[in-house]
Amino acid sequence: MHPLRFLWLIPCTLVLLIAAEPIWKDKPISNWTEEDARQVLENSPWAKTVVAGIARRRSEDELRDGGQMGQPRGVGYDGVQDKKLPLRQEIGNPLVVGKPLPSTAPTIRLLVRWESALPVRAAEFKAHEDPPPTQSDQGYSIAVYGVPASFAKGDPTSLGKPLKESAALKREGKKDVPPASVEVFELENSVVVVYRFPLSAEIGKKDDVVEFSALIGRLQVSQHFLVAEMEFQGKLEL
Repeated sequence: MHPLRFLWLIPCTLVLLIAAEPIWKDKPISNWTEEDARQVLENSPWAKTVVAGIARRRSEDELRDGGQMGQPRGVGYDGVQDKKLPLRQEIGNPLVVGKPLPSTAPTIRLLVRWESALPVRAAEFKAHEDPPPTQSDQGYSIAVYGVPASFAKGDPTSLGKPLKESAALKREGKKDVPPASVEVFELENSVVVVYRFPLSAEIGKKDDVVEFSALIGRLQVSQHFLVAEMEFQGKLEL
């Protein structure tokens, strides 16, 4: 390449690098567009799409041994289907080299989001999206969106109570932190489950990675968050 042409490309490269910088790094909230807000809400250090596993249904014998009759109903059970490929697709074509057999494991995509983080609250305002109407805004609040619609109706706290024992924030070298409360809210076509963890957990930069883990009915959810990336305007926002 000609030297002059190489020098001409340098400014263009710098422009591209600047343009690729995430909006939450240095763009004031007042200048955020709705598209910017959507990026914060759907794909940012505070919002991650997770492929949840689906636990198998228990057999009738297992249910009877546990004192239950019939399959469980409610949040994380209703609307969760066992997706299986037809036998022909499951077998695949073993004669095609390098073509893996298709997976038959059922999965579902969920959005895990730190609702208590300032950039998320600002993005919801910019995107004209109402946050879940939780009873308390004290603590670290994490919401799981996209849970299939449930036939369970009632008080959000009562619906969330069975989910408290199977959720935690995990950090290396520290005790798991259970949620102080769990609330379930019905949306138009799905359910959002909101977990509130106590501020006494004192999550800081030294924690490096925080893992959110939860079992919602048959849905197994696990997502890691990099604490160092969750800074906003020079301050850790959780």
